[in-house]
Amino acid sequence: MLQFDEETARVLEDAYQGADVSQRRRATFDALAPAPGDRILDLGCGNGLLTLELSRAVGPSGHVTGLDASPQMLDAARQRLQGRANTTLTEGDAARLPFEAASFGKAACLQVFEYLTDRRPALRALHKVLTPGGLLAVGDMHWDTLAWHSDNTNRMARMLEAWSRHMAVRDLPAKLPAEMHSCGFEILKTQPLAVCDTTLRPDGLAMMMIRLIRAYAVDIGATDKDDAAAWAQEQEELAQEGRFFFSLTHFVCTARRL
Repeated sequence: MLQFDEETARVLEDAYQGADVSQRRRATFDALAPAPGDRILDLGCGNGLLTLELSRAVGPSGHVTGLDASPQMLDAARQRLQGRANTTLTEGDAARLPFEAASFGKAACLQVFEYLTDRRPALRALHKVLTPGGLLAVGDMHWDTLAWHSDNTNRMARMLEAWSRHMAVRDLPAKLPAEMHSCGFEILKTQPLAVCDTTLRPDGLAMMMIRLIRAYAVDIGATDKDDAAAWAQEQEELAQEGRFFFSLTHFVCTARRL
C-alpha cells in the first residue's frame, strides 16, 4: 500500500472536498434522494464524507451505516463522524455484508466496484440487505473516457498503463447495468458526470491523480522516480502555458431492488 507524505496527504484531502470529487458524491446523494427517517448503507464509505452528508439528510430519525474494508479509512471516518449519533461504522467485506436481510431502504456504493473482479457476490449481498423496492446507487469512473493531454504521448501512455493496474475493470459503467439486472435489480437510469479541468486546479481530480499516479508507478516498478517526476513536471508546465487539458467521465447507475 502506498504511504503518503504530509504534503501529498494534504493535496488528497483538498481534492476529496474539492469541487470535482464533491460533485461525484453529490451525484450519488441526489440519486438516492435521502429523506428524514431513511436507513442507508454507505458501502465502501472510505473517510466518511458521503456518510456524513447522508446522515445530515436523514436526520435523527434515520440512520446511516458505513462499511469499509480498510481500518485506516474507518479511523478517518470515525474522526469525521464524531458526535453523529445516527451513524454506525463497520469493518467488513462487500461480498459478505454483516447485516440482517432487509436492513436498509437505500444503499450507496461510490468508486468501489471498479476494484472488484467479480461484482455479483457484492450485488447479491446488497440485494439481500435492501428492502423490496429499495434503491441502490453505484458510482464509478469509465476509465476509457479519460482524455489527458501531453506533448510526450509515449510517456503519458506508460504512466496511464501503470495506473490501470490498480483497478479490476476499466469500463465498469458499461458492464454494471447487466450485472445488476442479473442479481435482481431493475435499472432506473445511468447518469454521466463529466469532470473537465483546463487549469490544473489545486483541489481538482487531476491534481490528485498526478500525485497518486506518480507514486504508484514508481511503487510498482513501472518507471523510476526521475521519469515519474518529469511526467508530473510537464503537467505543471502545461498548466502554466495555458495548455493543460484533463477530462474523465463518472457514471452513477441507479437501480431498484426487485
